[in-house]
Amino acid sequence: MVYEAGARIRDPVYGCAGSVFQLQKQVNELQAQLAKAQAQVVNMQLQQANVLALLCMDMDKAPSSPPPNSPQSAVDDTFITNSSYLSFMEDINNDANSGSLWEPLWT
Repeated sequence: MVYEAGARIRDPVYGCAGSVFQLQKQVNELQAQLAKAQAQVVNMQLQQANVLALLCMDMDKAPSSPPPNSPQSAVDDTFITNSSYLSFMEDINNDANSGSLWEPLWT
């Protein structure tokens, strides 16, 4: 009650409801930043996995394999990139549909 009275003095229109609104807004902004940071981490992990996959493919290739600038090499690189991207997008969509990224902290 003391906090509510002090909040009403500081903000006669909204009182403590204004403070609650500001805190909810801040939580939403921080959740958005967290989701963006998590997406960036996933993106970096995918890039690292792609680099490792490309290195392994290069090491596994026999001497009779096509040169690195050949069309077949470009198809292989595109396949790895596209499949990783599709997997990443499926994970993001599943998280968004389940509501796990945006669940409220309190009701």
